[in-house]
Amino acid sequence: MLRITELKLPLDHAEAALPAAIIARLSIKPTDLIRFTVFRRGYDSRKKADIQLVYTLDIELAPALEAALFKKFKRDVHILLTPDTSYKFVAKRETLSAAPKRPVVIGFGPCGIFAALILAQMGLNPIILERGKVVRERTKDTWGLWRRRELNTESNVQFGEGGAGTFSDGKLWSQVKDPKHYGRKVLDEFVKAGAPEEILFVSKPHIGTFRLVKMVEHMRETITSLGGEFQFQSRVTDVKIENEQMRGLTYVNAEGESIEIETEHVVLAIGHSARDTFQMLFDRGVYIEAKPLSLGFRIEHPQSIVDRARFGPSAGNPILGAADYKLVHHASNGRSVYSFCMCPGGTVVAATSEVGRVVTNGMSQYSRNERNANAGIVCGVSPEDFPGYDKNDPKTALAGIAFQRQWESRAYELGGETYCAPGQKVGDFLAGVASKEFGEVLPSYKPGVHLTDLATSLPDYAIAAIREAIPEFEKQIKGFAMHDAMLTGVETRTSSPIRIKRRDDDLQSMNTRGLFPAGEGAGYAGGIMSAGIDGIRVAEAVALSMIGDKAMRKAA
Repeated sequence: MLRITELKLPLDHAEAALPAAIIARLSIKPTDLIRFTVFRRGYDSRKKADIQLVYTLDIELAPALEAALFKKFKRDVHILLTPDTSYKFVAKRETLSAAPKRPVVIGFGPCGIFAALILAQMGLNPIILERGKVVRERTKDTWGLWRRRELNTESNVQFGEGGAGTFSDGKLWSQVKDPKHYGRKVLDEFVKAGAPEEILFVSKPHIGTFRLVKMVEHMRETITSLGGEFQFQSRVTDVKIENEQMRGLTYVNAEGESIEIETEHVVLAIGHSARDTFQMLFDRGVYIEAKPLSLGFRIEHPQSIVDRARFGPSAGNPILGAADYKLVHHASNGRSVYSFCMCPGGTVVAATSEVGRVVTNGMSQYSRNERNANAGIVCGVSPEDFPGYDKNDPKTALAGIAFQRQWESRAYELGGETYCAPGQKVGDFLAGVASKEFGEVLPSYKPGVHLTDLATSLPDYAIAAIREAIPEFEKQIKGFAMHDAMLTGVETRTSSPIRIKRRDDDLQSMNTRGLFPAGEGAGYAGGIMSAGIDGIRVAEAVALSMIGDKAMRKAA
């Protein structure tokens, strides 16, 4: 098959225009075109008065004609052979010379889901330990905080089946390099689990929370049917390491019983908020280093303002949907401020996992039809900003956790110590005065927003950088600096404060064989798609470690 890229058509083109454009582009007869599929559909909105759809298409023609056209267009960078994006397992259970101890996956967020799924599909019968509850029970607990200010520290936005990605916009795109097309495997499995097929071709696919809940349940059932075993409400409390080799672990189940598992292969997919687990691994000598992170606020505007700024007269077109944005500003104090996890037509949600702390995040449903748009507006922070951190002292590797907690506790205080979040209108924030009443934009955060002055809610350098960035963002999104737009604090969990460093060749911990750090919590992903891709990579590394290179050659 041939692949055509960058084929542009008007936003509201007729259905017949697409095959006609293919025929014209290749200079073929209508009868030569056997069929075509849309691999990707995006849009070019640089000229708001003339937004165009941009297609990547896979074209099936007679083999002889395909060969002739490929030769004819060999210098055309937009006409290529269609790559093989099908997933190929590196090994299978039958290649095992003996039955090893079963691999264990800790955590069942996006990374853990795909690590467990690939291991199960290879016949390796993983055991999955998740400290939180199954997704529907977890959803009830999460609403308990949002509606009644009752926090369950083991079942919330951060912990439980589906991970933090369950309560998000469900974005399914990433900028990570993916030469083996693992991202396609992620999308294919999501469609099998109930996601709309459009995620396979739209340029910025998303699912939304409600659909993610059903999909996560379906994927769990698939893994179970393939020999996987789940233990929910099971928090790992210790690991057994002998001579720098994983030998087993201990977890506490829902009944409070301490249970030991013997294993030599552990996928560590615990997410970016499992701070007690980070501490335990650090205490056991697993190599961990501090890494940069970001912190800031959630900002809310009427979605209509973002739509008009991005799409002009085409705002509201159903093909375009609710508009998003991506912004960055390099402040005069040397800090970078950027938009993070933009949620069109969504809500700001309470995302803490610890008592006496406030954390915000963003979430959207598939429809993206809520009144407000929201995004994190965050400032970059380096380990050198963490109090007590010393790059020459490995004992300070967890200093970023204390740094996050400091500002989450401050947000709790400023919000009135009720899990309400501190908030301020953008105009007042820029003027340096406390907000007294809400304006046009009503904040969506539950259990509520307490108006105050956010000037002491973050480090001074972050406040200064964000104050400088917002007027600059106004130049790109008209209305961004509107007086009544809302800032809600604080956003601190943009990424993990640590990296559990691993070797490049086999993805095992730098100093602990059999331990495979993975996903956001280990510092190797950011978002559902990149976490899923990393889960696949790590699952393959586990399989090759269990089975060996000989089996890999046989499978190939």
